[in-house]
Amino acid sequence: MEIRPGNFDDARVRALLEYHLRGMHASSPPGHVFALDWSGLQKPGISFWVIWVADQAVAMGALKELGDGTGEIKSMRVADGQAGKGYGKAMLAHIIAEAKARGLKRLSLETGSGGPFDAAVGLYRANGFKEGDAFGDYVKSDFCQFFHLDLV
Repeated sequence: MEIRPGNFDDARVRALLEYHLRGMHASSPPGHVFALDWSGLQKPGISFWVIWVADQAVAMGALKELGDGTGEIKSMRVADGQAGKGYGKAMLAHIIAEAKARGLKRLSLETGSGGPFDAAVGLYRANGFKEGDAFGDYVKSDFCQFFHLDLV
C-alpha cells in the first residue's frame, strides 16, 4: 500500500472519483451533495491523495485548508470491493497526520445520514471525531451530520 498525491490525468483516479460522485448523488437528497468534482479538488488549499495497491487505486481522500487554522476532510472514499481492508482508516490517519504537520488546530467534515454513510461515521467516531455544529457555509439539516476533531 502506498499513499501518493492524486494524479488527475490517471484514468484509474478519475474512475474512483466518478464512482464516489455517483454514490453521493445516489445516496443523498437533491441539494445535499457537497462532494468535490475534478475542478473542486484542484483548487488552491486542497491536497488530494490516492492509496495504491500495486497498480490499483483503492481509496482517496482530500484535505481542504479553511484559512483559519482549521481543515476539512473531503472526498473520502474506498473503491468498490475494497471496503473492510483498512484503506479508509489508512487514508484518515494520513489526512490527520498531514493536518497536524501543517499546524492545523481542528479537522471537520460533513457527511450524510443513513445506511450508505454508517461505515464512514463509525470510522470517524472510532478515530476521535465528535458530532457537532455546522461549520463554514454548511447548513444543518436532517440529512447532514458534522464531525470535528481537535488536533491540539
